Amino acid sequence: MEKAQQLGAKVVACSDSGGYIYDKNGIDLETVKRLKEVENKRIWEYRKTHPHAEYHEDCSKIWTIPCDIALPCATQNEIDEVSANMLIKNGLKAIGEGANMPCTIEAIELFLKNGTLFAPAKAANAGGVAVSAMEMSQNSMRLAWTAEEVDQRLKTVMKNIYGSCKDAAERFGKPGNLVMGANIADS
Repeated sequence: MEKAQQLGAKVVACSDSGGYIYDKNGIDLETVKRLKEVENKRIWEYRKTHPHAEYHEDCSKIWTIPCDIALPCATQNEIDEVSANMLIKNGLKAIGEGANMPCTIEAIELFLKNGTLFAPAKAANAGGVAVSAMEMSQNSMRLAWTAEEVDQRLKTVMKNIYGSCKDAAERFGKPGNLVMGANIADS
């Protein structure tokens, strides 16, 4: 969320297993960090310091909020065909899976059919694995990279993964299908 805000995006919704908050003014990252990381509280408590925000108990309804980018990062199959249709209807431009298979096959097919940029978990989540490998490399070579150096290396890795997926999809006649590209590039 912090990186998105640094790049000019405005995160307007966030959920936990109990429900989700919607703050049309943009989610206050410091409040969410305090609640979830420090105080170990539920997301509904965001409203105590941001009373203009809305809280909803049904997590699945988060996908009814109009957005340019959706990032399902919780559970498998959280975005189904109904949710995908709603996101597309509301103008979704891109979706990046931040969990293992959070979108159903039917949802993925709809995103691809409608020209929505879709970053599959297989490729989008590779950053965590890459950073773990970098840490092991640093440790074995007795090096200490700064956060900036790790971030720069990670950006290079992720750009290369995207390029490999994009190129493979184009080579096999499915330009823009990063799911196919990730599967081909991985083999």
